[in-house]
Amino acid sequence: MLRGARDACKRCVTLDSHLKENDAVLFIDRKGRRYLKMLRPGKKILIRGELRAEEVIGLEEGSRIKFSTGEAFLVLRPTYADLIPHLPRSSQVIYPKDTGPLLVWGDVFPGATVIEGGTGAGALTIALLRAVGSAGRVISYELRNDFADAARKNVAAFFGEAPNWTLKVRDLYAGFDETGVDRMFLDLAEPGRALAVAADALRPGGVLVCYVPTAIQLKDTVDAIQSRSDFGEVESFETLLRHWQVKGLSVRPHFRMIAHSAFIIVSRRLVADATVNIDHSALTNSDSAEDLESDQDIESDEPT
Repeated sequence: MLRGARDACKRCVTLDSHLKENDAVLFIDRKGRRYLKMLRPGKKILIRGELRAEEVIGLEEGSRIKFSTGEAFLVLRPTYADLIPHLPRSSQVIYPKDTGPLLVWGDVFPGATVIEGGTGAGALTIALLRAVGSAGRVISYELRNDFADAARKNVAAFFGEAPNWTLKVRDLYAGFDETGVDRMFLDLAEPGRALAVAADALRPGGVLVCYVPTAIQLKDTVDAIQSRSDFGEVESFETLLRHWQVKGLSVRPHFRMIAHSAFIIVSRRLVADATVNIDHSALTNSDSAEDLESDQDIESDEPT
């Protein structure tokens, strides 16, 4: 299954509307329940009833197809947000509501070199690979072999070939091999313990993002960052996601929401204990206002 899915994902940048062999596909029933399946030639798709994969291959996304029981399902390729809740895993994944803010506040850009500490099932790995593009690099560190194996399988199945991804099974607290890294993401129980090795790997101005589930870990991590002179500009937040039901005259929030999952802590790598002395002697009283450029402050909309 994984080999075929990998071949399908090679086409991700040029997908057309027609479903292909070994595509990952969502079957959605009339109640909105979703079932993630692979279109493997010669195999049957079993949900409630059965269907040969060949009957789906070649259909356009957005088609409806009936199983042997007569029940109709909507067929679509999964988006990233669809995929992650269905991702095969033995560990908790970073959910899409946090992935977006992680990438934005982490300022991941095409061509960036990114270290990921704590790979888990590879959910964030897939998002990072998509964000850095073919010109970027993602280097993942994972301590557990079983998590590393799961990440390899999921990246192969749901992203595809990733020659710019390196997965290292080792203890990152012992240090990173890389230097001059642009961005770093740490999904660890004790990110504060990794700050020294993180500082060695990140370039000045680089972004460090830590992801921790509890308030105690939030405090410990922020305290550790603030105690160092080589990190600064610290901010912490969480994301809450609430869906709304819009059905006729009924417009209301859903009774259940995706509330707290983890805290996101963002900081910048600084030049430690370094103050640049500027020679101001060139600026004389004879310089007119027209001769000097004036920088305007960027005003923030955030409450003070």
